[in-house]
Amino acid sequence: MRVPKQLRDVDRHGATVRTYDYDDSAVIAVDFGVGAGDITVDVVDGTAIVVTGDEQFEFELPADASDVSVKNGILTITE
Repeated sequence: MRVPKQLRDVDRHGATVRTYDYDDSAVIAVDFGVGAGDITVDVVDGTAIVVTGDEQFEFELPADASDVSVKNGILTITE
């Protein structure tokens, strides 16, 4: 699964983007860090909208994404 361009750019804001490939799935994990505060994610018609503090990121989900979630400041996109 490829990391959307908009997510690759969030590392300039102090976030860490990592990908994990497993035998039967792939995961994109974005760690916004402890200073990000509350993070919310909403998915509308294949577009993920992530709000953290006073910043908002929007990006098209990869076609093979099956789940998007946020927990403890980490956004996870699972194939």
